[in-house]
Amino acid sequence: MFLIRWPIGRLILLLNFIFSPSAPKRSAQLQKEVDASTAHLSLYQLPACPFCVKTRRAMKRFGLNIEIRNINQHEEYREELIREGGKRTVPCLKIVNEDQSVTWLYESGDIIKYLEKFAR
Repeated sequence: MFLIRWPIGRLILLLNFIFSPSAPKRSAQLQKEVDASTAHLSLYQLPACPFCVKTRRAMKRFGLNIEIRNINQHEEYREELIREGGKRTVPCLKIVNEDQSVTWLYESGDIIKYLEKFAR
């Protein structure tokens, strides 16, 4: 399986690099406001996962600067995702609510739909 996944993953990363979407042009003040509105979000992901790439492309298209947590490079992120989120599935958006409770949002389509409200 590795012999299939590895080259396909690299191909996905290459195509993502070549055809990367552009971020919207915003004033520095508006971008600062957008960044503040997304400071409570973290995306748990894997670099070559096609659904993670889809989610990161949407983040770039919306101009959202959200912390990206690679669960393969950092064992503590992977353990937190499993312990608190309940499963090792990526992409997963960690949402820290105003009352400090945490919501774990899985599925790239659901994550992108949630992130649309931060795009201005």
